Amino acid sequence: MTVRGLSKSFGSGPGRFWALTDIDLSLTPRTFTAIMGPSGSGKTTLLNCLLGLDKPDTGSVSIGGQNITRLDEAGLAELRRSRVGVVFQSYNLIPSLTVADNISLPLRLAGRRIDGRRVRELAEIVGVAATLQRRPSQLSGGQQQRVAFARALITDPELIVADEPTGALDTASSDVVLGLLRSIVSDLDQRALLVTHDPRAAAVADRVLFLSDGRWQGELRGATAGQISAALTDVGRRP
Repeated sequence: MTVRGLSKSFGSGPGRFWALTDIDLSLTPRTFTAIMGPSGSGKTTLLNCLLGLDKPDTGSVSIGGQNITRLDEAGLAELRRSRVGVVFQSYNLIPSLTVADNISLPLRLAGRRIDGRRVRELAEIVGVAATLQRRPSQLSGGQQQRVAFARALITDPELIVADEPTGALDTASSDVVLGLLRSIVSDLDQRALLVTHDPRAAAVADRVLFLSDGRWQGELRGATAGQISAALTDVGRRP
C-alpha cells in the first residue's frame, strides 16, 4: 500500500475543518506498522480513507498498484472483500453461522469457491481448529478475535488492517492475539496496519507512527511500551 499527499476536510467555507493534511505512508510485505494518536487526531478518518469508506480531497491511496480513490462503490466493495482483510474490536462475527462459515464468509460474498482445506488450515494457524462447528457465542473473546483474523486472511489479502483488535480483551487474550498478528506478518509474508490506543499493543509492531491534528508527528522503531507511552503523551501536549 502506498499513500501520497492524502488530505481530507469536512464542511465548507469558514467552518471547513481539515482532518488530514498531506499524509504519506508506505506499507511493504513483512512489515507491521502501528498508528497512535490522541482522540480527534485523525486516525479514524485515515482508516476510512485507506479502506475507501471516505474520499480524500487530494492525494492517492494505492493497493497493488491500483489507485483506489478512482474506484466506484462496486469496485471499492470488491476491494474490501478480496484485497484488504479487516479485523475490528467487536469481532463482527455472524452469530447464526458456525466458525467455519464465518471464516469462509468473504469468499461466499465474493461468489468464490470455498476451499474447506484452506478454511481448516487457517483455523489451525490461528488456533481455533477445534471450534469449527461451534457458534461465536460458544467461544471466548480471544477465540472470537482469532476467528476474525482467519476470516480476514481467507482471501489472501494484500493488507491486514486491525482496528483496536485487543480493546475488548483481557491481558492474557490480548497477548495471544498480538502474538498471532506478529506471526501473520513474519510467517505469512503479510503486511499489517494496527490502529490502537494501547502502547503494549503498539510495542509489538516494527514501527509506531504518531498522528495529531491530522499530521504525522514522528515515529518510533523497536520501542518499548514505556517509550511509546511517553511519546504519545508528548504528542498530546503539543500545541
